[in-house]
Amino acid sequence: MGDRNTWATFTAILVLAILTCAPPSPAQVNAMAANGPPVGPARVNLQERPSGNIHDSDDPVLQQRNARYLLCASDAITLTFPLTPEFNQTVNIQPDGFASLAGAGDVHLEGLTTQESVIVVQAAYSKILHDPLLTIELKDFNKPYFTVGGQVTKPGKFDLRGYTTATEAVAMAGGFNESAKHSQVLLFRRVNNNWLQVQTLDLKHILQGHDVREDVEIRPGDMLFVPQNLISKIQKYIPKSSFGGYYSY
Repeated sequence: MGDRNTWATFTAILVLAILTCAPPSPAQVNAMAANGPPVGPARVNLQERPSGNIHDSDDPVLQQRNARYLLCASDAITLTFPLTPEFNQTVNIQPDGFASLAGAGDVHLEGLTTQESVIVVQAAYSKILHDPLLTIELKDFNKPYFTVGGQVTKPGKFDLRGYTTATEAVAMAGGFNESAKHSQVLLFRRVNNNWLQVQTLDLKHILQGHDVREDVEIRPGDMLFVPQNLISKIQKYIPKSSFGGYYSY
């Protein structure tokens, strides 16, 4: 009797194990697909996990620079007509952005590349020439510059050659003086003829290795002004000690 009970118990355990390990039926599969994946801990693909150096979408987009030079007022360009050399000439772009072309009148070229200017000049000369062929070469131009003033060793105007940040601009001006207020450097940037944009830069924080992405790019015409710190402002009013020095603050 005991053997029969033991055998029946073993059989029941075996059947239960087989049913537990059996794959789900098609009906069960459809039900799981309709209900979505089971709720459980989220799995993260480590290869897709962003590292600490990746910034979120709220960060400003990196500035992009136009690789081609745009003509400015007082630039000089040389026009060469291979088939009609009598029209060869060198012209200057006037303060209003126009250039006076011999036999074709005035055309507006400011803000265009040399390639774009060819199209404009061809259109102007098409009134007197049939399919004019010409090339334009930039002969002289205003070199991009920036200005650094205030509490730096060598304030002045500097040529802007390639990508330059605010901290690099200060370094080109000889670095900060002892009286400089590194944390409130002012960046003046002209938006148009009537508006200037002013931005405060904490270069002290950046030079300490923090928030280096905030080291903005200097653009042509920008001016950096380094103000005087408070201690140097009031230093001349601090009485001298009996030892001939200044009191320490």
